[in-house]
Amino acid sequence: MKTLYVERQTWQHRLPPRLKLIVLVAISIAVFLLDRPLPLGLAALAGMACYFSAGMGVREALRRLVPGLVTITAVALFTLVFQSPAEALTALLRLSALMLFAGAVTATVSITEFMDEITLAAKPLEKAGLARAADIGLASALVVRFVPEILGRYQAIAQAQAARGVRPRAVSTLLPLIILTLRDADSIAAAIDARGFRQQ
Repeated sequence: MKTLYVERQTWQHRLPPRLKLIVLVAISIAVFLLDRPLPLGLAALAGMACYFSAGMGVREALRRLVPGLVTITAVALFTLVFQSPAEALTALLRLSALMLFAGAVTATVSITEFMDEITLAAKPLEKAGLARAADIGLASALVVRFVPEILGRYQAIAQAQAARGVRPRAVSTLLPLIILTLRDADSIAAAIDARGFRQQ
């Protein structure tokens, strides 16, 4: 299976995972409080600098950005049609900054580190009797872990349809993707229960 984590020894890798996650949360709040293009543009440039210094090759870094950029562009176009050019530019810069900073964090924090930090952060919920911290950590780690797998499977389905002479469409591609993803989810749930993780 693929992973978003990049094994390198950059300055970002040497930072504590907890610090990177806290900074990401702070940046996420900050960019949603900003509503002017200039500071949001500076934030996007800072995010770009962090992202492209996370140890990935340029080709790999650009390939990872494609799905996010497609979604962000669609949101910006929708905003342009129904609101204003200024609002569309704000949405474009805000979401781009978030995507770049989040991409830098996922490239420099391993799944194990991510799971440990989320589990620790969820401890107050466990003490309050609302949820098990280990379950929240595992669920969060699985979501991050399967993002590249789902994207890769989507591309494989689209390529298979194109090879058969079928024009790839959202409905015809998403349906088998959802079925395959749910099947994998059942297999993973069975494996987790078989190992007694939830009983630990």
